Amino acid sequence: MHIVLGRFQPFHLGHAWLVEQALEKGNVTIAIGSAQAGGEVNNPWTAQQRHSMIKAWLGNRDARIVEIEDINDPPHWVEHAKQIHGDGILVTSDEETASLYEQASFRVLKLPRERRESLEGWRIRKTLTMLSTIHDDDAVKEVMKELLPVEITNWLIENDAMYILNVISQEQPYTG
Repeated sequence: MHIVLGRFQPFHLGHAWLVEQALEKGNVTIAIGSAQAGGEVNNPWTAQQRHSMIKAWLGNRDARIVEIEDINDPPHWVEHAKQIHGDGILVTSDEETASLYEQASFRVLKLPRERRESLEGWRIRKTLTMLSTIHDDDAVKEVMKELLPVEITNWLIENDAMYILNVISQEQPYTG
């Protein structure tokens, strides 16, 4: 089994590429981290919302989705996460995550980071926050097509899920 781990705030093209690479190798588990988070600038969507957006993207592709709460204990994180996502091979492009799993003797497949700068979650959330007051769905889709799979943009629009970004950005400062 191959495991793709992330906060998916939101699920962007970099995440989609990792999952597609993992799907080519066999069974996949998508592990949503920070499952307890939601309603915050850096974690606007709940685990249930992220689960729903990933399912929208998956369509007929077969992958298991699990949710993992943080324990704020990096040395024990992998053992905690393994109890939920199971054993297998972690597929990642994140050096810090790869290192954490390798230190715990977990098998890791490191893939190159593509377009890392533009596909950082905080940048995408900032862009979505700016777009949250635009009521032209086609314009939103046009701007986001280089960052998000179309299914995710559609999910955000259909579920009015960008509005939360506007609300929380007024309540909390961005920390990146």
